[in-house]
Amino acid sequence: MPKRQRQQQLAREIEDNPFVTDEELTRKFKVSIQTVRLDRLELGIPELRERMKLMAEQSYDQVKSLPLHEVIGDIIDLQLDKSGISIFEIREEHVFSRTQIARGHHIFSQANSLAIAVINNEKALTASADIRFIRQVRLSEKCIAKAYVRSISGQKGKAKVEVFTYVGEEMVFQGNFLIYRFAKEMPEEGE
Repeated sequence: MPKRQRQQQLAREIEDNPFVTDEELTRKFKVSIQTVRLDRLELGIPELRERMKLMAEQSYDQVKSLPLHEVIGDIIDLQLDKSGISIFEIREEHVFSRTQIARGHHIFSQANSLAIAVINNEKALTASADIRFIRQVRLSEKCIAKAYVRSISGQKGKAKVEVFTYVGEEMVFQGNFLIYRFAKEMPEEGE
């Protein structure tokens, strides 16, 4: 395939899926990683991490229910009380050393913190969670969690949030979270 045509297709591919990695592009276009990186440079397309940061700066409401650094993964889209998306790359510290399979609590934490982050309230806590791990996640895979607020009962009531986590097109986790929304002050212990 001629260089110009490949670059046009590469630009379209990244526009359609901003989360696509250079490695995935090498497999798709059957070229070396250096070729993909050079094509991106010539087209002025930043690497994945930079694309994620740009999307995060441009396209989401501010998280209210917890400090942003406490969210597991990078929030790339957030519409409070509606929906949110985060991406989390599985690294060496997230896997069992023997199997290179991600520890389940990391996958759960991404989904749980996104379910709380999507709530438009200063204080929110998980009341309950009904979760399903659908398949194992391995080292270097990118988990994309998508949260949807299904219902909210009253200003200080509860919110039902559904979260689906994908690796590529494949669902790997699903959770239904019941989130408490506090009106003013959280109850003290024993109240």
